[in-house]
Amino acid sequence: MKVDKKIVFIKDWILNYVNSMPVKAQSLVIGISGGIDSSVTSTLCAMTGLKTIVLTMPIKQIKEQNDLSLLHKKWLSDKFNNVESYSLKLDNVFKNFENTLSDFKNEHGMANSRARLRMTTLYQVATANKGIVVGTGNKVEDFGVGFYTKYGDGGVDISPLADCNKTEVWELGKELNILNEIIEAPPTDGLWDDGRTDEGQLGLSYKELEEAMDNEKSINRDKYIKIRNANLHKMNPIPVCKIPK
Repeated sequence: MKVDKKIVFIKDWILNYVNSMPVKAQSLVIGISGGIDSSVTSTLCAMTGLKTIVLTMPIKQIKEQNDLSLLHKKWLSDKFNNVESYSLKLDNVFKNFENTLSDFKNEHGMANSRARLRMTTLYQVATANKGIVVGTGNKVEDFGVGFYTKYGDGGVDISPLADCNKTEVWELGKELNILNEIIEAPPTDGLWDDGRTDEGQLGLSYKELEEAMDNEKSINRDKYIKIRNANLHKMNPIPVCKIPK
C-alpha cells in the first residue's frame, strides 16, 4: 500500500474502532516522547477529528529529548484544533518512588518503572476524559524483539502502528511532514540517564532487525532470535494454571 493511502487507512481504522465501541470513547490519549513513533501516532489520531490529548511526561529526561517532545506538541497544537496538550512533570513522583524502594534499587527495574509510571498517568488522564490510551509501538518492537516495557508502553488500548515496521513509520512521518529534527533523531526509549539509543541497547539497527525478522538466512538472524527469546514473556499470553475438572 502506498504511503498516502496507508495514512488514510490507519486514520480511518482508529475512527472506525472508536465508533464501533459499545460505549464510544470521547477522547484519544497519547504520550509523546519526541520520537518518530509517538509523533506519527499522535498526528494520525489528530487527523480523525476526535478529541486528542497528548502528554509529555518527563522523568529525569535529557533536555534534547524533552525539547523534541515539546516541539512536536506545539506543532500538533498549531496544526489541529481538536488537540489538547499537557506537560506533566513526573520527576518528583518518581523520586518518591525511588526513595520508597531504596532497598530494592535496580537500574533496569527503575528504567521500566519510568515507563510504568507514564502508563499509569495516561490511564488516569484517559479515565478523566472518558478516553482510550493509544499505543505507539511498531511491528519490530511489539512482535519481533519485544523491545518495550511490560505493563509500561506495552499497556495500551489500541495500537495503530503495530503492523508497520520502523522504516515504514519513518516513511509515514515524512509524508505527514513531521518535524525533520524528529525524523533524523536516533531512536531511543528515553528511559536511561545516559541517553542510550535503541541501537546501542539492541546491538542492531532497525533495518537489520527487520531484515533478520523476515529472512531466516540473515547474517543477523541468530542475534535477532536471541533478543526475541529473551522477551517472549512479554509477547506471549500470561500463563494460566488450568485446574482439571
